[in-house]
Amino acid sequence: MNELNISAVDATAMETAATDSAPKHKWLSKLTRGAKKATMFCTIAGVMASTCVTQAFAAGTGAVDTSSFISTACTVLKSVICLIGAGVGVWGVVNLLEGYGNDNPGAKSQGMKQLMSGLGLILLAIVLVPVLETMMTGAI
Repeated sequence: MNELNISAVDATAMETAATDSAPKHKWLSKLTRGAKKATMFCTIAGVMASTCVTQAFAAGTGAVDTSSFISTACTVLKSVICLIGAGVGVWGVVNLLEGYGNDNPGAKSQGMKQLMSGLGLILLAIVLVPVLETMMTGAI
């Protein structure tokens, strides 16, 4: 009998905890889901539009100069990878300084990892993209 009462009390406490932990603003979760769906739709539509524009641009010129296309694409790829690496590196420096300022070893560790990964991305762009460009132009 005593075990039954304890179970009933535990079940009631769990129900109360479950209702207390529910979000108070239901509209916020609905807006968040709507924003995620809108972002996904816009991303997919943008990718599809850019694909169609690229194909129309390539078809409209008649003959496509593959050598200049590959060199331009490699230059853009190198720039994008360097910019992403620089962004991650700057973010790492900010976390590193925040870790030293607050004496937080976790933030220092994360900042150092981000800084090194940013530098690694920049090094990857500088070393690997020209090798890829040489390989692609040699395959033509």
